Amino acid sequence: MLIYNIPGIGKIEIDNIVFDYNGTIAVDGKLIDDAKVLIIKLKEYANIHILTADTYGTVEKECAELGVKVAKFPKEMASLSKKEIVENLGPEKTICVGNGFNDIEMFKICKISIAIIENEGCSGKLLAHSDIVTKSIKDAIKVILNENRMKATLRN
Repeated sequence: MLIYNIPGIGKIEIDNIVFDYNGTIAVDGKLIDDAKVLIIKLKEYANIHILTADTYGTVEKECAELGVKVAKFPKEMASLSKKEIVENLGPEKTICVGNGFNDIEMFKICKISIAIIENEGCSGKLLAHSDIVTKSIKDAIKVILNENRMKATLRN
């Protein structure tokens, strides 16, 4: 469990971290190298879920060594599927990390939302629903793992 004490907000307890796959932890269907090591470290503190329509058909192979939960769904159901998964996990104890328009619905309900601007870019509309925006998955995970960075970004 991750615990953050955010001035002006209070205590936040996180059990789950949900990652979009393509554009967030993977580029062109390939897992970003820095993401592998950091996700394995993050597993020590929270349940990790990777959600994807698996456009490139690579998620199972790319994530096999991570030992995390992977959920695949039809691309035309991506937004709704992601939201339902977060609802079932408990949005009040979940951080969502993504880059696409289809991440908006899960961002609206989770406790903390982090938009990533990796090599595939980020939906401008997603930014309006983000608590935090970072330039890479590496930076996002470093914020998640560092209570002081989280405080500095979210404090009122």
